[in-house]
Amino acid sequence: MSKLPVIAGFGGINPAGRSSGFLAFRRLVLEALSAQKQTETYLGLASLMGLTNHKEGGWVLANGQPVQPGEVEAQLGEQIRNGTLLRRLESNHFEADLVPYHKSITLKGGTSFELEAKDLPIHRPAAWKVEELGSGKVKVEITGGWEFLQPDHRKSLVQTAGQLPTGFNPGALYNSNHHPRGLMMALYGASDCLGNGGFGADDFKKWVRPEEIAVYSASAMSQLDDLGLGGYMKAPYLGKRSSSKQMPFSLAEMPADFINAYVLGSVGRTGGILGACASLLYNLDAAARDIQSGKTRIAMVGMSEAPLVPEVFEGYRVMSALAEDDQVLALDKHLGATQVDHRRACRPFGQNCGFTLAESAQYFILMDDQLAFETGAKVYGSVGGVFIAADGIKKSISSPGAGNYVTLAQAAALTRAILGEQGLKRQSYVHAHGTGTPQNRVTESHGLNQVAKAFGVEAWPVIAAKCYLGHSIGTAAGDQIMTALGAWAEGVLPGIFTLDQLAGDVHHSNLSFSQKHRQFQTGEFGAALVNSKGFGGNNATGVFLSPEVTLGMMAKKQGAAAFAAYQKRTEATEERISAYQTQALLGQAKPIYRFGEPVIEGEDLELTDRSIRIPGFVQEVDLNLKNPFGDMAP
Repeated sequence: MSKLPVIAGFGGINPAGRSSGFLAFRRLVLEALSAQKQTETYLGLASLMGLTNHKEGGWVLANGQPVQPGEVEAQLGEQIRNGTLLRRLESNHFEADLVPYHKSITLKGGTSFELEAKDLPIHRPAAWKVEELGSGKVKVEITGGWEFLQPDHRKSLVQTAGQLPTGFNPGALYNSNHHPRGLMMALYGASDCLGNGGFGADDFKKWVRPEEIAVYSASAMSQLDDLGLGGYMKAPYLGKRSSSKQMPFSLAEMPADFINAYVLGSVGRTGGILGACASLLYNLDAAARDIQSGKTRIAMVGMSEAPLVPEVFEGYRVMSALAEDDQVLALDKHLGATQVDHRRACRPFGQNCGFTLAESAQYFILMDDQLAFETGAKVYGSVGGVFIAADGIKKSISSPGAGNYVTLAQAAALTRAILGEQGLKRQSYVHAHGTGTPQNRVTESHGLNQVAKAFGVEAWPVIAAKCYLGHSIGTAAGDQIMTALGAWAEGVLPGIFTLDQLAGDVHHSNLSFSQKHRQFQTGEFGAALVNSKGFGGNNATGVFLSPEVTLGMMAKKQGAAAFAAYQKRTEATEERISAYQTQALLGQAKPIYRFGEPVIEGEDLELTDRSIRIPGFVQEVDLNLKNPFGDMAP
């Protein structure tokens, strides 16, 4: 029978907050929520940001003053709003007005100086004359010209970023010594994903064979801070030594390695597929196909990206890709603006000037529908399919091409096949890549509009979450999927709040854009198309089905009586999820980090020619394999 990849858990952290419990999504649509949900959102963010603590007797502010949940917005609301979503770069990343660099200087004429003999370079320049002074000191005389690099600082021309909420540090929640930020975020996101699914770290080992578990995760930009690739690449030029951890920690697939080793303890399938800004959908496609083929029954999929380092800012800036402060201010000059509005730097499909970098870690648990049914897993939605296409011959490696038209059309066709003609036309909407660049607004809107025309969709709703969150590179589609799941839970499509008016070159005859949030009824939208356009011609579009559609498909497959029993089993799962959300709200949910637990060695295995029994796993690795090429057997 066909196998549907069900989304049975999701979690993570991005500029809007913690993904679980729909907290981050609620931050996006705060104004559209009920008073009660607004109070819960402010309280959740205040706890995450370290602005409140829960002690015996109730809530207190960071200074120890008691506070009631209903008072949090009045006392901390502005601070919470200012410390989330897009904003001016904060100094915990780097000082945007004092970015270090070296100024190349050439001196004409001679000079002399004294220094310790041990500090002499191994290969002395020809113009250096060295005189021993005794006591381990030397005098150096230089004749002629002398070139050197003088440490200096300059102001970053780009100062907007999508940063994790102010005050939140994932590394402070566990023993994170020497871990790059992206790996800290990966551990937090994967742990949050498990909690939001109601799963324990070892539950998967009870339900399926070891080889039926998979983890697909990576970081498109690698770990580029000083504890990873950035540190060991710079060390020799700064007169420092690289550490033994920097190189291995920098590997792009390291988020998957950390989750396998320190969260799940998995020996199953693993990997990290890179496709620039489409990377998360690439990995999701691999997991979904493995589940549909039967190779995998449970997969954790996600990306963790922490690119907020000076070199990455400058690299994208010189490509004319980022929104520079002066350019953002120029967009608002007609309104009399005299200061940059960092909050509104990203303006998808409007008058814009570039994208904004962001950090984010987003994770999803996929399992086949039968296993979800058997275990009573909560259903957040499902993956209808993911389509991937390259661009073909291009003018330049960074320019867009034909590939995204292919993936969008394939996704629309699959949506029609699953929901029917009217389902595509009336019950689907699009999460656009929506970077906020002048080129994207033209090319993506043209692709969406052409597909809508071809399929007879008259007014396809389009949303663009990057106006709130920025562009988290490889994790970008994860932010979009998180937003889709939240929209179904809360009945709100987030507006593109920076869209004062569509730019004149945006194609929109068959598209529907809105600056305001749009409320909708349960069941009104059965499918969300998540679109990604990656540097180099990496295009992907995923079709995601709503919880209602997914449960309807499961009920049809199982029958009414069996499905009623499944719904009864989900009650225990909901209780576990609720308990985790309470822990997270109280600041008691910590990342799972199983470093130091007993290691499984080869000698611990029970190995025969038919199976492998591994400690900690209920079921064995099955070695009763069939010849997959039986029809061609020699």
